[in-house]
Amino acid sequence: MKVVARIELKPGMVIAEDILNYKNEIIVMAGTKVTDNIIKKLARQSIIAVPIKEEIDYSTTHFEKVRMTDGFKNFESIYNIYFPVFKTCMLGAVDKSQQINLSQLMEIYKSIIAGVKSGEQLLDYLYNLIPDENDMTLCHCLNSALIAGVFATWLGLSNKDSTLLIECAFLYDIGKFSIPYQILWKPQRLTPEEYALVQEHTRIGYDFLKQVGSFNHHILRATLQHHERCNGTGYPASLTSSEIDKFAKYIAIIDTYEAMTSPRTYRNKLHPFQIIANYENEGFERYDVQALKSILSHIAASQLGFNVQLSNERLGTVILINEKALSRPLIKLNEDNTLIDLSKERNIRITQVF
Repeated sequence: MKVVARIELKPGMVIAEDILNYKNEIIVMAGTKVTDNIIKKLARQSIIAVPIKEEIDYSTTHFEKVRMTDGFKNFESIYNIYFPVFKTCMLGAVDKSQQINLSQLMEIYKSIIAGVKSGEQLLDYLYNLIPDENDMTLCHCLNSALIAGVFATWLGLSNKDSTLLIECAFLYDIGKFSIPYQILWKPQRLTPEEYALVQEHTRIGYDFLKQVGSFNHHILRATLQHHERCNGTGYPASLTSSEIDKFAKYIAIIDTYEAMTSPRTYRNKLHPFQIIANYENEGFERYDVQALKSILSHIAASQLGFNVQLSNERLGTVILINEKALSRPLIKLNEDNTLIDLSKERNIRITQVF
């Protein structure tokens, strides 16, 4: 919504709020389309300024509204400036075995996040980016590094460890560049042979980084172990929690989070409560429990006050996060202010966030 002078009104604009006269009587209702007669009526009533709907007011979900903001548009522009720089750096290493310049990668990181006000805002912006289908792996790597900076803050890591985690996130999936694109991003279920090939990217990436540079051992282990799971169900070595590098545990969360917030040929990107529910349904024992709960608590808390649509098509507002069921908050229905505790109403779920 913006306020414009009456003399700047043009037919076709839409009034954003009820217009009242000096007696507090409604003379033009919200939602009314401006006509020449409406403009004359406002002049007769000596109305000087009028609230008018903007493009953002017509968007529906929260994330659609984010896309309309100047902040996102500026972020998208800067991201698109630095993405080719990142691409050149990564493909130069992969295709030509050039030295990977971690300082350059960190400068790319700092340049992209420079205008972002908070971690929550950065996650919103990343959620709204539309990756080029030909650069999905590169987008995944860059976005993971940006997410790593947010999660590092939420985890309370030192500046040194935060930088190290971001560096891990830039490089951990570099082995995927050796996997055929049509297999890596195949929309159908992979065959056992294809899945075995994809699993090799952890060893390929680890071996590659050992050959092209002298990297911190945490970066190497994160590359090799980011698909290991704390309960021993991961690959390539079925390690358990005490055997997995702590940075690999963090990257495991970053990797799966980034995947769920990105579109795939077989599904749309997931909204925050769907993401949290997926982790809850998987069981926290697969990940570093303390780290995962801290990250998910921040994500859930960022949704307080948002409007949501429920699976029964009713609309409401998130008013309380249930700490023991983060994906199932307390909702106040818009129609009658009735409270619904989704932690108890298990047959109802959130389908949209507004």
